[in-house]
Amino acid sequence: MIKVLNGIRVLEQGTFITGPAAGMLLGDLGADVVKIEQPGAGDPFRAFKGGLYSPHFQTYNRNKRSITLNTKDAEDLAAFDELISTADVYIQNFRPGAAERLNVGEERLRKINPRLIYCSISGFGPTGPAAGRPAYDSVAQAASGFLGLLINPENPRVVGPALADSITGFYAAYGVLGALHERNRTGVGRKVEVSMLEAMSHFNLDAFTHYYSAGEVMGPYSRPSVSQSYVMKCADGKWLALHMSSPEKFWQGLANAMEQSTLFQDPRFSDRSGRIANQEALIDILGPIFAGRTRAEWCRRLEAEDVPHAPMYDTSEALEDPQARHLEILVSSTHKTMGEFRTVRPPVSFDGQRSTEVVPPPVLGEHNDEVLGALRARSGQAKKG
Repeated sequence: MIKVLNGIRVLEQGTFITGPAAGMLLGDLGADVVKIEQPGAGDPFRAFKGGLYSPHFQTYNRNKRSITLNTKDAEDLAAFDELISTADVYIQNFRPGAAERLNVGEERLRKINPRLIYCSISGFGPTGPAAGRPAYDSVAQAASGFLGLLINPENPRVVGPALADSITGFYAAYGVLGALHERNRTGVGRKVEVSMLEAMSHFNLDAFTHYYSAGEVMGPYSRPSVSQSYVMKCADGKWLALHMSSPEKFWQGLANAMEQSTLFQDPRFSDRSGRIANQEALIDILGPIFAGRTRAEWCRRLEAEDVPHAPMYDTSEALEDPQARHLEILVSSTHKTMGEFRTVRPPVSFDGQRSTEVVPPPVLGEHNDEVLGALRARSGQAKKG
């Protein structure tokens, strides 16, 4: 592991995705991330598939240590405060007001450690008419205008992974890194706040720019039409994606691959504006053509003509692709009790070195003795002294 954050201690008191995702990203960069969980049950994401080690939990909790503390208990709170006194970062994703009820509000922790970077993640922000509302992934996507760009009006249903949760975790880690950099100069910590609504609104920046600069309200087909993006079903039932954009060489290459040399002489498809205006008609023509050959054959033909394309893999296929294998995107490790853990490595390389080592997600309270035992030993020695 390339530990560019080596020496940074992060205390993460997060649940579900946003807080744990932020902690994981910092752990991927080498920070020592200590996950603080409720005794007995831990992060609720642990139990989503039964037991306390669900795939949901594993996704966002690698490269961490787990301890259990109840900060409403005086003895546990004293241990927590000692950890805070030497920590660099604290992360929580409670609803507004909950941190204070748990004795982990920013004001109290700042008195213990003025250098602390305090990161608070919420659904709708700390104040305002919606501040107290519950927020989950689809709620934030909808409120930010992003969900409307994903919904197929012919079959309206929520699709895809928890983008808003994960993206908010990214923005939280981004803010923490900025605050850590500033602290190197000032010696003083910051309160970093991000809400899912703000994160997804920023992520949806392109749609807002189109509206405020050109009066255009984008829909689910707006960008694919302009970028000339397509998905095609092949003879073997497999799919591939095309992203043709505007260079004419790509369209000529596609015509050659399809053995349809005159197709793009049709006035409807002969230039970019025509192809955008008549995309549905072009889809109707391309569909039967692509249905005539297997995906592997189409990939061979398209690659030979330098046409931007890729197989539309599912998760069982994607990391077996030769390029993914070459980049060592899939990595594995072994937990001493839970067995093999396979995951996707961090995508950033430093000085040509990939981070291919990973610490499996911890079982609940796995590091109580390692982290809290040392605190209690020091406390006992201090009392004797």
